[in-house]
Amino acid sequence: MKIMEIRDAVAADWPRIWPFWRTIVAAGETYTWDRDTPEDAARALWMNPAARVFVVEDAGTVVASAYVKPNYGGPASAVANAGFMVDPASGGRGIGRRLAEHVLTEARNDGYRAMVFNAVVATNPAVALWQSLGFTIIGTIPDAFDHPAHGPVGLHVMHKKFR
Repeated sequence: MKIMEIRDAVAADWPRIWPFWRTIVAAGETYTWDRDTPEDAARALWMNPAARVFVVEDAGTVVASAYVKPNYGGPASAVANAGFMVDPASGGRGIGRRLAEHVLTEARNDGYRAMVFNAVVATNPAVALWQSLGFTIIGTIPDAFDHPAHGPVGLHVMHKKFR
């Protein structure tokens, strides 16, 4: 059994992603999806056929997942979008950074020229991670997100050019 293996996800991984997906979205602190998203809708969002989905396995347990897909269609499809989730029980171990570095490399290798995040909650600690990986905040939509602890906070649009 490999320690901290990052690999492409398969359909059978969803039941191992769903518990932490549900926990993270229900917390209402980092994603703009409905906190009560039912499992079938969550699966359609995360395991979208247009996306390349990854999982991080640590000693046989899925501890994180990410997807990358075109953010736009047609002639703008070389700009990627991605989503990342690390099981809160596995946080603080560098898993998010390792997964982010992997996904960015794979996105470049898959031919994307850039990546954009459309709605990064301004209070999300991951903002610092994204900036350390070369993303810039190109705009902020003020008071666009109702955070359960902070009230209305901004949503950042973040961008990283690959080439």
